[in-house]
Amino acid sequence: MTPNKGLYLVTGTTDMRKSIDGLSMIVAEGLELNPLSQAWFIFCNRQRDKLKILFWDTNGFWLYYGRLERGRFKWPNSAVEARTITITQRELNWLLSGLPLQQNLAHKPLTGKNVG
Repeated sequence: MTPNKGLYLVTGTTDMRKSIDGLSMIVAEGLELNPLSQAWFIFCNRQRDKLKILFWDTNGFWLYYGRLERGRFKWPNSAVEARTITITQRELNWLLSGLPLQQNLAHKPLTGKNVG
């Protein structure tokens, strides 16, 4: 599945004991976004070795959970960044692969404007 309405990376840390109700409250009240928007909301714990992705799909929530056995996610700090960062599917793939969001050596994706 891919997000219909965007990917929101929630900077800083989140208590991973929270499940669907707790995370959707963070989205609605803390971020002032609509948890039913079919966007993906991505959360990380303090140790940066666990992620949760929350999203609404037609008639219910999905909650994905991932845990690294070694290493840490390259997670943006909320003290430096905004509370949420809108990212692309490509950047999410980098993050899930253990890479930082900004890849200076990455090729730009091809679009109709730069193909030729």
